[in-house]
Amino acid sequence: MNRAFTELEYKNTTKISKVMEKQGKFELKLRKNSHFMFNLVATNNEVVLTSEGYTTKENAKKGIEAVRKNSQITGKFLKLVDLPTTKVYFVLKAENGEIIGRSQMYVDDATRKTGIAAVKKYAPTAALVDKTV
Repeated sequence: MNRAFTELEYKNTTKISKVMEKQGKFELKLRKNSHFMFNLVATNNEVVLTSEGYTTKENAKKGIEAVRKNSQITGKFLKLVDLPTTKVYFVLKAENGEIIGRSQMYVDDATRKTGIAAVKKYAPTAALVDKTV
């Protein structure tokens, strides 16, 4: 249904958008295989962390909370190298040792460190945007 925003709706939507521009966001999505997943998106709209698949939305939301918590613990980031390409990446592990998020591939350790820093910065306060509805 198309309709015009009321002035209040426009102001609230604009205010929420401005807040997300400063704090990043978790985008909760539904994959083609009907599993839920999320991306942590930085303020420049770059995906800095992608989750594994979850069978329920509730478990995906728990995964987001685990990222919020574990992103503040340096020892939870595992730095890895993709041997065929020699590109580097990182994963974030939960308390139980399970991987809860994976980065993109980076060309060197310096850019990977920047990615880890972005997760540490944005995860604790990132807004949740549910794109499954």
